[in-house]
Amino acid sequence: MTTFDTGVGRPVAVSTPLDIASGLERVDGRLASFFAERTSASAGLGDDYQRLWSSARAAADGGKRMRPRLVLATLTALGRPVDETAIDTAVAFELLHTAFLLHDDVIDGDTVRRGRPNLSGEFAAQAAANGVDRPRSALWGEAASILAGDLLLHAATALVGRVDVPTEARLRLLDVLDHSVVVTAAGELTDVSLAVGLTSPTLPAVLGMTERKTAAYSVAGPTMAGAILAGGDDRLLAALAEYGRLVGVAFQLGDDLLGVYGDQERTGKSVLSDLREGKKTTLIAFARSTESWPTIEARLGRGDLTLADAAELAAALEDCGARRFVERLLIDQVDRAIAVLDAPAVPPPLAEELAGIARGCVGRIA
Repeated sequence: MTTFDTGVGRPVAVSTPLDIASGLERVDGRLASFFAERTSASAGLGDDYQRLWSSARAAADGGKRMRPRLVLATLTALGRPVDETAIDTAVAFELLHTAFLLHDDVIDGDTVRRGRPNLSGEFAAQAAANGVDRPRSALWGEAASILAGDLLLHAATALVGRVDVPTEARLRLLDVLDHSVVVTAAGELTDVSLAVGLTSPTLPAVLGMTERKTAAYSVAGPTMAGAILAGGDDRLLAALAEYGRLVGVAFQLGDDLLGVYGDQERTGKSVLSDLREGKKTTLIAFARSTESWPTIEARLGRGDLTLADAAELAAALEDCGARRFVERLLIDQVDRAIAVLDAPAVPPPLAEELAGIARGCVGRIA
């Protein structure tokens, strides 16, 4: 860790990749011990319940740890070391993320994630192997995934509620976590409303859904939590909330683009799933307002969509201007987020750290 003179008489330590990498290793270790403890404690409550915890641990494996990284990057850029309080807070946001994924899989009817059966799919397969019919096997899998998500939501709150910080800071952390859950749930509900046709997929509706479903808990919440642990004031938190809103949307815009134009082997994200689902992304919202929409609509949402079909749809979305529009919108979000970091309340080391993260949203689609 190096130091940076802020010009106000107090040098601030600047995080290095090594600091954050070491912290993330501790996050992984804490997650492993958390799930091991819960799995062990579940003995005597039934084999299925114990297996639920083992499967929940598997659901938490393999992620990018983006939210813990933001907690630690913000904290260390503000000159604070990565202590156990920071690790527990970072772990809480990863548990929150895993809980949302478990619930999201049920809402979407998905039984596979990251190329393998998810918790719902695993439990459904186990029931089917024991002679249970398909509808009841699916119910068993969905119930398991919902309950596991509920348990992890509770665990995230309990973890933050026990961090060893002054009461005022703990309450502020709980407020941030609470806001993240409440706003994300609202975004998820809008997403389902868009999917079933209750809400018209206009560009403002899709962007509003994205902001609520992704930005609050993925970027704003973790950065604000790191700032609270470092003693940040209300002005800094307000700037980080706005930064998080903008970068969270930019990140999702990148996902929308990668879902159609990405290199599947490099990103691990299918270029078929969004188009087969007929997902109401920003690309689709823009395309609806163009003359090309009837042609695009005729193929969108087909379960038998082939790679060749997807390539033709991708070309149509590019020809109608949707790709260029979303790319420009993403860059605009990133530019506005970086401008927010110019506020006097944001120390230069933190501004530099977060600006780099924001620019990474553009790098993903390059």
